[in-house]
Amino acid sequence: MGEWGECTAAAIWDERYLEYDFGDHPMNPVRLDLTIRLARELGVLDRLQVTPTVAADETQLLTVHSADYLDAVRTASEDQDFEGFGLGTSDDPVFLGMYDVSALIAGGSAAAAMQVWTGKADHAVNIAGGLHHAMRDHASGFCIFNDVVLAIRSLLDAGAQKVAYIDIDVHHGDGVQAAFYDDPRVLTVSLHQDPRTLFPGTGLPAELGEGAAAGTSVNVALPPGTQDAGWLRAFRAVVPGVVRAFDPDVLVTQCGCDTHHEDPLANLGLTVDGQRAAIAELHELAHRYAGGKWVAFGGGGYGVIRCVPRTWTHLLAEASGVQVAPERDVPAVWTDYLRGRGVSGELPTTMGEGGLPEIPAWEPGGEGWLDGAIAATRRAVFPLHGLDPFDPRD
Repeated sequence: MGEWGECTAAAIWDERYLEYDFGDHPMNPVRLDLTIRLARELGVLDRLQVTPTVAADETQLLTVHSADYLDAVRTASEDQDFEGFGLGTSDDPVFLGMYDVSALIAGGSAAAAMQVWTGKADHAVNIAGGLHHAMRDHASGFCIFNDVVLAIRSLLDAGAQKVAYIDIDVHHGDGVQAAFYDDPRVLTVSLHQDPRTLFPGTGLPAELGEGAAAGTSVNVALPPGTQDAGWLRAFRAVVPGVVRAFDPDVLVTQCGCDTHHEDPLANLGLTVDGQRAAIAELHELAHRYAGGKWVAFGGGGYGVIRCVPRTWTHLLAEASGVQVAPERDVPAVWTDYLRGRGVSGELPTTMGEGGLPEIPAWEPGGEGWLDGAIAATRRAVFPLHGLDPFDPRD
């Protein structure tokens, strides 16, 4: 059991999520299916309120996207030759029923937010959510509707005064940042591979927010090759301080796991153990600084067999307050299911990858790209929150 004890937690799940399927594409819905199967075999789902979802309606979606864009997605859902608004590309190819399943995922994330805000659950997870690249008027980066923005807007409309959003995907959470760039009620924090080396090309420390929201966009641009110790050092050096200073009513997190060392689309070097530790730190932040209110989403992650199912099972378990030990065996039933589907190659045997290294704390004056990146973010945003960028206690 985690430090905070057993928590009431909901998992927003619908088998129709598997219809979010671009075909021969990195965003393979099998990653969701395998996660739920693994969580079920380990007994994790038994500790969660598994809740079905209702699709977001047009009124909800218009708080996130333009009417013209919604019309385009409807058209593309029926016309496989449609191109425009970011649709019909190699990243976002069109498929039949795209509007309906995208609205279903968005509705699931809004439902997760309301489960937490209304007190039905302390924490809520929608692993199909986290589609953080979609913009107001176009699709981007495998993302059709930005369910994260809808969830945050739902919280604000329901009465939340301040929402903190933390994005640990390997890619910058650009769509969420853009939506709230001038809104001082929303803190967006993104740790990601340096955008000079990876899509979407945004997310440098100088992107701070504008007007009254200056300082509420926080970006940590990590060098390629950053591993568990460096990533967690960066997280601890930046995130707790700004979240504490912001004093949110609720914490929303995007838990993309494409930071994994085997992920085919990026270049960070985290293990499942490092990702599990990051998720645990998010849980702790929710209890310390957001009254225990935690809304969590999936996101990227393209190691669909060896990484995503384990990491997001850890996410579901962490939300329940009863962790899965990293040394625990992967159930043979799960492995047999994969072999029965013709999956060859090495399959994971335990829920971790060997444990974490020592994680040295950040100190000012450190040399190298990583410590320079941490210092750049602290110099850019800490003074705007009344924090000392050179004091490691802040």
